[in-house]
Amino acid sequence: MNRVPLIDRNATSPDRKALLDSIHGAFGMTPNMFRAVANSPAALKSMWGSFGALGAGVIPARLGEQIAVAVADRNRCEYCLAAHTALGRNAGASDAEMRDAQAGKSADTKTQAALRFALKLVDARGQVGDADVRALHAAGFNDQEIVEILAHVALSLFTNYVNVAFAVPVDFPGVKLRSVA
Repeated sequence: MNRVPLIDRNATSPDRKALLDSIHGAFGMTPNMFRAVANSPAALKSMWGSFGALGAGVIPARLGEQIAVAVADRNRCEYCLAAHTALGRNAGASDAEMRDAQAGKSADTKTQAALRFALKLVDARGQVGDADVRALHAAGFNDQEIVEILAHVALSLFTNYVNVAFAVPVDFPGVKLRSVA
């Protein structure tokens, strides 16, 4: 059972409704995660703004979703794992690619480097070194892309923590976690 109310976009304040209507328009539904975050209009504005900003960034949607799936599995966030697996498929990733990303793997060396870095950020709580950044440069990422990889990880941490801490009910097709506690 969720630990905070799920805000109904049709029965809330005008500022929340406007944001939730925008989210509903993008998804064709109002995902429960956003309904939970809508308890704070400021937090909802921050989260939705981050999704929009990164969606307009240089990291392709497919890679962004692969990063989100890897981070979700590492953090044992069933909600984000389900949502980003579906979104990754919509962005052109195959089922196998999303399963590999969930395990932090990819047959593509550039994607593999990004996933390795993303998971190191999570595991080391941001304590990465020069060699980690050099590995991304060697894989073909420029500084703008590297900063966006980190931003994708940070947004994933925000969404993972919301969904795990508030026990948000999953409203996407379920995906089994791979990681162990």
